[in-house]
Amino acid sequence: MDHAALFAATPSPYLVLGPDLVIAEVNQAYLDATRRSREDLVGKHVFEAFPDNPADPDADGVRNLGASLHRVLLSREPDTMALQKYDIPIMGRPGAFEERWWSPINTPVLAEDGSVAWIIHRVEDVTAYVLSHPAGGAAARLTSREALEAELYARARELQRLNDELRYAHNRERQIAVTLQEAMLTAPDLARHEDIAVRYLPAVGSLNVCGDWYDVVDLADGRFAVAVGDVVGHGLEAAAVMGMLRSALSAAIRALERPAQALEVLGLYSRSVDGALNTTAVKVMVDPRSRLIIYSNAGHPPPVLLHPDGGWELLDAATDPPLGARPAHVPRPQAGLNYSTGDTLVLYTDGLVERRHEDIDCGLARLTAILARNATLAPERLADALLAHLGVAGGAGDDIALVVVRL
Repeated sequence: MDHAALFAATPSPYLVLGPDLVIAEVNQAYLDATRRSREDLVGKHVFEAFPDNPADPDADGVRNLGASLHRVLLSREPDTMALQKYDIPIMGRPGAFEERWWSPINTPVLAEDGSVAWIIHRVEDVTAYVLSHPAGGAAARLTSREALEAELYARARELQRLNDELRYAHNRERQIAVTLQEAMLTAPDLARHEDIAVRYLPAVGSLNVCGDWYDVVDLADGRFAVAVGDVVGHGLEAAAVMGMLRSALSAAIRALERPAQALEVLGLYSRSVDGALNTTAVKVMVDPRSRLIIYSNAGHPPPVLLHPDGGWELLDAATDPPLGARPAHVPRPQAGLNYSTGDTLVLYTDGLVERRHEDIDCGLARLTAILARNATLAPERLADALLAHLGVAGGAGDDIALVVVRL
């Protein structure tokens, strides 16, 4: 099947945009609707090819279309716009624009890693309909069908206005939540470690806040501790619990300097915090002088020690139940192992590896296989490669925290 010929012959106008919103392809129907040639459009940024009409102070085409395309890039879902007035330049008459009305739909085409490879921008030119149905006294002369269509059009424009107001309110609430989350995840000692990369991705559809956390703490004699944890649930309530537990664990490791004892203190503290029970966490202390890793795990997926040749080891010799899972306090186990210069330590939360209807061992096998293939990458690139190859670069159904440490 000749897909290029099918695309060219499609009767509805289509543009194909890259993630950078540069026009990659256009069909003949779109050229006819806009009175353009391929040379006029292909290779140009969509808003360079179609700017707002500078003579129209109410022009909002660039803003509304840009917002829709941005939603597609973030959500990786189609976005249907309300009827949109978007005047287009008249070819051969610099500065002149023609009034046009469109009904647009923007649809993502996903790459193998789940990212948006292309956006299909489909429009229907409804200018003739809109201009033939003016408001005011002419409405009295409309047929019943035309009156219904006019009413639907008016309601669509009102719905778009209300949606814009709702998105503005949601974006403001989301920004407040993001600021709160960033404040709670601040790790001042992280700035002193150029060989540590961190990633934080809240669950898709959340307010960009979650119960997962990471932390990096400098200790005496050049040692440092790394932790990740996961509070049950999502949203502001889980984030508030996360902030309390993260602070408590950070203080405990500074005072005790032993991962098992720090987690014991955190477990006792969790019993007094609503929503903290069954939180999972893993704490790892790294001693560069002796090239030793000491760790303790409270019900969390095991960290991975990755070697430059692609070999790896799971840090699973000191695993215990989640915080507060036991009715009485029991000392937590601790284990250690040596590492070599150039090894990489990877800590993560379960959102990185767990998939619905799949055993956790499948997720761990997938994770270690990707690590083995990318063992020589620097921490920042390795973190990005993990998210991309696991299909969660744009977020997942669960929260994700990831720490990559080059030792």
